[in-house]
Amino acid sequence: MLRFHFTSEDLTRVRVATEPHALWEIAVSLHRLQTREGRWAYAPWFRTARDSLRLAGLERTVKNFLLPLFPRASYFPDFLTPLEGTQGLDAGLEAIRDTPGQRVAREVDALNRVVGAPAWTRRLTEPDLREQLVGALRAYHRAAIAPHEECIQEHLHAERARHAHTLFHAGTEGLLSGLGPAIHWRPPVLEIDPYPDHRDVHLDGRGLLLIPSHFCWQAPIALADPGLPPVLLYPLHHLPTTTSHADSPPLHVLLGPTRAAILRASATGSTTTEAARRAGVTPTTASHHTAVLRDAGLINSHRHANTVLHTLTPLGAALLRAPAR
Repeated sequence: MLRFHFTSEDLTRVRVATEPHALWEIAVSLHRLQTREGRWAYAPWFRTARDSLRLAGLERTVKNFLLPLFPRASYFPDFLTPLEGTQGLDAGLEAIRDTPGQRVAREVDALNRVVGAPAWTRRLTEPDLREQLVGALRAYHRAAIAPHEECIQEHLHAERARHAHTLFHAGTEGLLSGLGPAIHWRPPVLEIDPYPDHRDVHLDGRGLLLIPSHFCWQAPIALADPGLPPVLLYPLHHLPTTTSHADSPPLHVLLGPTRAAILRASATGSTTTEAARRAGVTPTTASHHTAVLRDAGLINSHRHANTVLHTLTPLGAALLRAPAR
């Protein structure tokens, strides 16, 4: 179990990342390549990413260079997911390039102790090899992540809208209570269970940066070094891809294609504008359809300032989960 201990000051310093963290997304997408768990949630990505990596000539680089540094295990080096990544891919890669050699050596030694690491990883203290690493990460991102950035951004914006609604109605503690089934707010402690090891992190006024992640699956992840600025990567919610394929005809017959698309958009929380974009209609038309779905008890709509957030009701969620007949 991982436990973050909050003070009253920490509750005022909880932040949510405003953009995808490119380095974290690289890390956890590499984890997805190492397991079949959750494969259904990423089926479209698997189909295209493997082809893209092959066409880019990156299969060997991923297998022999990147996967050993990002094992799907209880530890991988913290310097590979720097805080600067919140400012974009370039800033994150620059931070990796500039990481002090002593820190790199310490974290590579920890990787070797926990899961074992190839002998060449000790040379990451050398600027030339770190430059190669930065190039490999950039190439991987271009092939496997960049083609899906619009979808990732859409999911993140829906998550931010959901948080805005929660903060407006329930405050920071309400936000912490609704991060996912593995995350439990028991004031003044945020518990993550299960977690690979047992750790207590005392925030001591530093606050906590929450990073919603498209490729993180089920288990949240925190940095191993408690001395670094505290972050918690946690998974966005996914619906089975069969919802948008095998189940589409029955939903289309029942609701029509536009309302079916808007209902699916509401699964992760969606504003009227975002729902309109998903359905390929104008916001005015989308607003009409959300009213119908709301009157049918399939979605809830909550206004915050000039934005309306649409989320599924239990009935709407059950309808999306219903198998095709």
